[in-house]
Amino acid sequence: MNVTHPRPRAARTPARTPARTAALAAALAAVLLAGTACSSKADGGSTGDAADGVRTGPGVGEKTIRLGALTDLTGPYATLGKSIVQAQQMWADETNAAGGICGRRVEIVVKDHGYDVQKAVTAYADIAPDVVALPQVIGSPVVSALLDDIERDHMLTFPQAWAASLLGRDSVQVLGTTYDIDMIAAVDFLTRTKKLAKGDTIGHVYFEGDYGANALEGSEWAAEQAGMKIAGQKIKATDTDLTAQVAALSKAGAKAILISAGPAQTASLAGVAAARGLKVPIVTSAPGYAPQLLKTPAAAALEAMVHVVSAAPAVSSDLPGVKKMAASYQKAYPGEPVDSGVLSGYNAAQLIGTDLKKACQGGSLARQDVVKAHRSQKDADTGLGTPQDFTYVTAPASRSTYVLKPDAKALGGLAGVEDAHEPAGVDAYLAGRG
Repeated sequence: MNVTHPRPRAARTPARTPARTAALAAALAAVLLAGTACSSKADGGSTGDAADGVRTGPGVGEKTIRLGALTDLTGPYATLGKSIVQAQQMWADETNAAGGICGRRVEIVVKDHGYDVQKAVTAYADIAPDVVALPQVIGSPVVSALLDDIERDHMLTFPQAWAASLLGRDSVQVLGTTYDIDMIAAVDFLTRTKKLAKGDTIGHVYFEGDYGANALEGSEWAAEQAGMKIAGQKIKATDTDLTAQVAALSKAGAKAILISAGPAQTASLAGVAAARGLKVPIVTSAPGYAPQLLKTPAAAALEAMVHVVSAAPAVSSDLPGVKKMAASYQKAYPGEPVDSGVLSGYNAAQLIGTDLKKACQGGSLARQDVVKAHRSQKDADTGLGTPQDFTYVTAPASRSTYVLKPDAKALGGLAGVEDAHEPAGVDAYLAGRG
């Protein structure tokens, strides 16, 4: 904090009395205290040493570590939000049963923003003083609105959002691939499997905002490299009947359709396209699918036409870590669907846990040091997918994607089609993007 002192006048300075000296000392102490308070806020809150010698800060007490979740439990991603919240609470329960982290119990404070940016901003202001990190923030628009606050507070944050515009912030970690890489992988899959040929038109239905815009960057780049063109259809999150979009893409002669939206939009797209005879391949990324769709009238069309590209495997995967997590979740939440949100949430919580343990080993659970511990990890592997590199702030943590397919008989409603691999051309794309 900068404190401006008035310029002294040329008049004679009165003699200092004991009372005046005491008053000046008190004023100086107040100024120094105010300056210290401003400095602490800029550094993410005041810090100190706990009885065990570990440096602490906001969200960390003698006996507890508090994490925060800004989620969607009442909006378009309510299904995803519920799965992530429950998976992360399961991780916290398991962690506490094993002794906690750094001798402290883990608590997760959950705030529902309903995918409303203003509500999320208010919720962040409410939760920020009391948590050390955020293993869950749903929505690219939400994270974008909070970026400056997150960086100011040194709040390690894992968005459940994958827009490339979120890269480049030390405290914000996009896990896995970004939307543009997913769409490059989608075009790569469609061309490798001979579902598309040079000269074809690819439809792309996408949400307005960072999610859709970033996905469109990837699809347009990949289409240009393959000698194809994109016919884009921008929609809003409130658009759930895609009849007009299907008609437009049919008229444009689309041979395949990409969709970067929510599960409801994917279901509408597949159902309407099948009903109108536009039976072409449809590819979405993880946020565009939920197993609950297989209980809707669009189920047959989804199984026949849709594929999902994802940085994470299906929860029906044979990977030992995934199988163990799925079994634990079914035991903790019987009857609840085990979907991609469960895997995403549990993976993020495990990574936060690793960061906290590493920071504790270094002697500090202050926010800045938790961020440093995270950014020091070059080959982070939770056993729930591919390893990730967190050392490059401006680059995606992973470039590899799985290809999955809706399957009502598979756990989580998805079955694996292709194991994780890096799509052709992604290195050149990222180099060109800078």
